[in-house]
Amino acid sequence: MSLIDIEALRATPRKTDPYEYLVVPAFVTGKALDSVIADFPDIETTGSIPPSELDIYGSFEQLLQEMNGSEFRKAIEEKFEVDLTSRPTMFTIRGHCARNNGKIHTDTESKIITVLLYLNQEWEADGGRLRVLRSGTDLNDVAEEVSPNGGTLLVFKRSDNSWHGHEPFEGQRRAIQMNWVRDVDVVAHEQRRHRITSTLKRLNPFASRTRETSGAY
Repeated sequence: MSLIDIEALRATPRKTDPYEYLVVPAFVTGKALDSVIADFPDIETTGSIPPSELDIYGSFEQLLQEMNGSEFRKAIEEKFEVDLTSRPTMFTIRGHCARNNGKIHTDTESKIITVLLYLNQEWEADGGRLRVLRSGTDLNDVAEEVSPNGGTLLVFKRSDNSWHGHEPFEGQRRAIQMNWVRDVDVVAHEQRRHRITSTLKRLNPFASRTRETSGAY
């Protein structure tokens, strides 16, 4: 039984203001969401961690496999009118957010499509809600605010104006980021960078938090 709602994705219109994106509430929901959260990796640090650095199993492993499958890719290709068949994918996982995360950015040029899947049951905090922005300088110039709960899916095509960020939040905030990227060299470079960063966090969590300034997903 699938954990993701491909039909809900297909039925969701792509928005074009201020850039190309879509939001699918409850992309993972009900018992599927309960199961995925139960199997979410044990993450004690902030920052983005490659799956290779985590204990991945059960429903969480199945979820990553479905997101990396052809059916999901084809639905994204149709929505954003882009050919991703020869483009590699890259995953990183977050379990906690630092107070200084969420700075406005657009994602690097090496990324083609960014997928964010939020795996928190409830979200009552004002901070930590990702904002689709019209400006690279104003966090209040908001086109849409996305609460990171209930298996919500956010997908956007990276561009020079794909600005996003969020108000400060510190604490548990589960999310998967998936990207289709330019080539395998990008994957190798980014995964190596995230491995080094996650190792530093384990060795000295306080020092790494003081240096971490982005990570708006």
